[in-house]
Amino acid sequence: MNYCKNCFYPNTKPDLSFNDEGICNACISFKKRNQINWKNREKEFLNIVKKIKKNRSSDFDCIVPVSGGKDSTYQVIKALEYGLKILCVNSRTCSLTPLGTQNLENIKNLGVEMIELSPNSNIRKKLNKLCLQEIGDISWPEHISIFTFPIKIALKFNIKLIIWGENPQNEYGGPTESLENTTLNRGWLEEFGGLLGLRLTDLVEHYDFNEDDLTIYKYPNKEEVFNSKIESLFFGYFFPWDGHRNAIESKKKGFKFYNGIVEGTGVSYENLDNYQTGIHDYFKYLKYGFGRTTDIMNNLYRRKIISKEEALQKINAHDGNFPTTYLGKKLEDIIGDIDLNMDDFLKTCDKFTNKKLFKCNNEGELIKEGFSPIKNFK
Repeated sequence: MNYCKNCFYPNTKPDLSFNDEGICNACISFKKRNQINWKNREKEFLNIVKKIKKNRSSDFDCIVPVSGGKDSTYQVIKALEYGLKILCVNSRTCSLTPLGTQNLENIKNLGVEMIELSPNSNIRKKLNKLCLQEIGDISWPEHISIFTFPIKIALKFNIKLIIWGENPQNEYGGPTESLENTTLNRGWLEEFGGLLGLRLTDLVEHYDFNEDDLTIYKYPNKEEVFNSKIESLFFGYFFPWDGHRNAIESKKKGFKFYNGIVEGTGVSYENLDNYQTGIHDYFKYLKYGFGRTTDIMNNLYRRKIISKEEALQKINAHDGNFPTTYLGKKLEDIIGDIDLNMDDFLKTCDKFTNKKLFKCNNEGELIKEGFSPIKNFK
């Protein structure tokens, strides 16, 4: 594993690239933000707002997809500041937590309407289990519905603007041509939104699903979307994105943090709405040798919120820990909700562990082969 000379990303991260100096493109993209004229970007956004309001064809100016997390809460706060009439759209997570419910209710209290989708729990349970065991991603169905449901609602209510959060490829690294994306469309969904690992046709052709089971996960007809002239924009293109700032500002408006460090994150404000997220992030670690804590600490370090030494301590303490609990719920209960036992879960962990990166000690615990973070970053 080779690491960025500036941050903690390894070359095992999908789509990450490095320049000749060994700096990853996530760090390069962040540094380039200093060259952006953010006042001009805000003017671009204001022009879009004016156009939408002038030509409003619905009761609403825009849709803001929300999970109830810090980022979507912040998006709503900012959109309201620009006078937009908002319809929030929520696709319910697979295993909603009480804290997630509380934070969703808080968004409603900000002064917006909300449409919530509760997927067929029997179908979702089958999808969660299958996706974990077949592609190592328990969150596949949740992520797909997050991206498909808002566009369906936009078409139904003739709403011409959807406001998403950051461009993940710009924030966390990705192919060069994707770093300055302003829009989220079907092409983005197929490359980055989950469809690359599993497609709906696979579920129908190779597994026990029919098309009627999967309606909410199907992206609308491409021609219909094109003809609708819906703009589906990344908020982070127009305004500097900062997850930590988003959390602080959202807290001022009623967003609740966890009463401790969220497992696998190193912070108390991340991934609060779904008990299954700990499993999702652990499998990321098994596949690539780094987890969600690395993502978060990289972002904090680049913004000079913490030092490199503090970031490293957090990564060593929280990244890659076995997900015995998540937000206080036991792993046995979390996987039991999708009819999976511990033996099958451990077999699935082993199936998706990158054996080129890991070995086990005598206690059966994973060890990175020949890797010492402290040695590499001291």
